[in-house]
Amino acid sequence: MSAGRADHGRGEPTPDQPAWLAAPSGQPVRVTDTTLRDGSHAMAHQFTAEQVRQVVAALSAAGVPVIEVSHGDGLGGSSLQYGHSLVDEMRLIATAREHAGASKVASLMIPGIGTRRELREAIEAGMQVVRIATLCTEADISEQHFGMARELGLEAVGFLMMAHMRDGDVLAEQALLMQSYGANAVYVVDSAGAMLPWQAAERVAALKAALDVEVGFHGHNNLGLAIGNTLAALAAGADQVDGTLRGFGAGAGNAATEVLAAVLDRAGMQTGLDVFALLDAAEFVVAPLMPFQPLPDRDGVTIGYAGVYSTFLLHARRIGKQLGVDPQEILIELGRRKAVAGQEDWALDVALELAAAKAVSS
Repeated sequence: MSAGRADHGRGEPTPDQPAWLAAPSGQPVRVTDTTLRDGSHAMAHQFTAEQVRQVVAALSAAGVPVIEVSHGDGLGGSSLQYGHSLVDEMRLIATAREHAGASKVASLMIPGIGTRRELREAIEAGMQVVRIATLCTEADISEQHFGMARELGLEAVGFLMMAHMRDGDVLAEQALLMQSYGANAVYVVDSAGAMLPWQAAERVAALKAALDVEVGFHGHNNLGLAIGNTLAALAAGADQVDGTLRGFGAGAGNAATEVLAAVLDRAGMQTGLDVFALLDAAEFVVAPLMPFQPLPDRDGVTIGYAGVYSTFLLHARRIGKQLGVDPQEILIELGRRKAVAGQEDWALDVALELAAAKAVSS
């Protein structure tokens, strides 16, 4: 059963209190769990069908309305550049649909990686929601993909990645493009976990003021603020938010779904989530399969501080170990160069340059 909604010291905002500190209203909020997509990065894309079955069944039983399943880099992401999946993602999507019950199955799609073919295959496998992701300044490349999604009868959600790089006015312009292409909702996506709460609130508020469709927020925990930023986004009017069980995701992970459920329950928000079922799912289903617990450690915080896409963490650690270069140095330089999704090969270039400079200086 869900925790009771007693008022545990939930104070009302004062007239001079910043908007991002205001308590979220009691409006309904849709939570999407992306353990089986964002967590794919932390798993090096090695999820098995049995693991997907267990996680989906637990999430569905806990009342999670949307469960995202795909390669970490979305449909078609299994490749040499992004990492090969252990099990074909269409089989994983089909497994998810078989055990999702009333929950919807979603997948990520990044233009340039996913194509019409993967989209059709995913629909046949049971996908019902497609989340179309672009860099926060490149929404214009998604027009064809939203058109395909709507043509094929899907719910289509826009993802503005690396949203810390631009302010709310710019993001609103990009979100309006996605809305015009047919998006049912548009997300502010803190891919680098670089935002502070008032920045998350400002960006969400800008989209809420500009759009007629729902607004979402997806946070990473590189600065330890995933839950705080999500609450700030909700205070600014977000309709949808994301989490992963035990925060299992890229970089220092995501807002933990089970923690988010408990926090939102205490805040009096309507989620339909069973807090204790999610706590059990995190502890007894997901924790045993995790190769490590993502957290804001030295390298994780560096990602948020430098504003680097969260997926670069494992690349920087692996390449740094091979070349004898501190991963922190790699991440800081990647941040200086403003590396974004799809530029993971830069990690090797940067590491080679740093190793060469180190050799010369010695």
